[in-house]
Amino acid sequence: MKMHLKKMKWRSGSPKNKILVILFFITTLANAQPSANIVDQVAAVVGNNIILKSEIESQYQQFLQQGNYSNVDLKCKILDQMLLNKLLVHQANVDSITVDESQVMQKIESNMAYFIQQIGSAEKLEQFYGKSIPELKEEFKPIVRDQLLAQQMQSKVTKPISASPADVKAFFNDIPKDSLPLINAEVEYAQIVHNIPISDEQKNAAKEQLKDIRDRILKGEEFSTLAILYSQDIESAKQGGELGFVNRGDLVPEFEAAAFRMKNTTDISDIIETQFGYHILQLIERRGEKINCRHILIKPKTTPEDLVVAQQLTDSVANAIRMGKTTFSAAAEKFSDDKDSKLSGGNVVNTNNGAIRFEADQVDPTVLFQLDKLSPGEVSSAMLTTTRDGKQAFRILMLKTRVEPHQMNMTDDYQKLQELALSDKQNKALETWRNKKKSVTYIKIADEYAGCTGLNDWNSNPAK
Repeated sequence: MKMHLKKMKWRSGSPKNKILVILFFITTLANAQPSANIVDQVAAVVGNNIILKSEIESQYQQFLQQGNYSNVDLKCKILDQMLLNKLLVHQANVDSITVDESQVMQKIESNMAYFIQQIGSAEKLEQFYGKSIPELKEEFKPIVRDQLLAQQMQSKVTKPISASPADVKAFFNDIPKDSLPLINAEVEYAQIVHNIPISDEQKNAAKEQLKDIRDRILKGEEFSTLAILYSQDIESAKQGGELGFVNRGDLVPEFEAAAFRMKNTTDISDIIETQFGYHILQLIERRGEKINCRHILIKPKTTPEDLVVAQQLTDSVANAIRMGKTTFSAAAEKFSDDKDSKLSGGNVVNTNNGAIRFEADQVDPTVLFQLDKLSPGEVSSAMLTTTRDGKQAFRILMLKTRVEPHQMNMTDDYQKLQELALSDKQNKALETWRNKKKSVTYIKIADEYAGCTGLNDWNSNPAK
């Protein structure tokens, strides 16, 4: 439930450029580490921007710490990417591209939260770097600002580019036929999800149970003990109801509003209702726009009678589709309670890449089991399931397409090829842009890196 309480965010399926231009935040943090063995020297200059030897070394050490073997060419590749990044930043400044302070802080907060989670706590992070969180945030401001500027500049270069059918065909024809990749089995499917209605009687029973628990806490019993005993958020119950630190904006609205209203650790919230059920909260600690609290969740129960009625209704929808009385798309829009798919004809989208096809190992095993029984266009019977917000529901599925394992081809894999063709065109456009801009930009690389063959075109710069 800890993860479920967080807002569900859409993940873009837009292809990413193979040329990496952003220095990741973890590496930024690595740059903050004290390094007695690194003597800072200027490795390169791009316009008014410098690249320090310590920055290259920090990224290199990060690479080794991830379990990789030493690679003599890697420092050259790191510098190559840094040069491109600095060139993007330089041109962004020339073009008067700006980023808001709020954008910078939002990015810092997001990445800082991630790193705190990885290292264990804010205190451990401060101990590791020998700096307070506010000091670290201030130190990262110019670095993150440059990252965002580079992103915007790259977007300005690549966003207007598209991949036409002719581009896709040409890209495919350029791939050696003996090098065509093997594509795993894939499915495309649609769904209609009908949540099981909860009676007022069961809702009131859940609230009464939670009221009794709240009264026991107010009389002196430990919140954490009762969370372990009664909370139906299994994951947080193991921790005495504790959710851990989260940022404002990361939780569902009703829960977040109640959490941030609390002022004292002795406060126990009133009963609040969310899409997950009914909660009471206790504040543990607040740090600005971050908060840590405990909660106890009680979900209203569904009765056997509720299950029967909901199943009959869902099966009647499936039968109406089979008999041609309605289409799956129309039925999804009218009956489905799944907000992500109901307005798209019930089509389920792969949130990893924005595609409508899933490789077999990306599909929930229970869904895949049912899809394996269907022929394309066939509709399943109603199946009991649990939604992402913990509700019981009945679901019907329609298999739209099944693609068996095969070598990549234009017919079955057009969308994949279009993404690859677009990425290729964007990379070439970025390369052309780089060659044009470096010819009119002051660039100086330290002699130490003169042996890097991949940097020869950076050195052939008339603007030196």
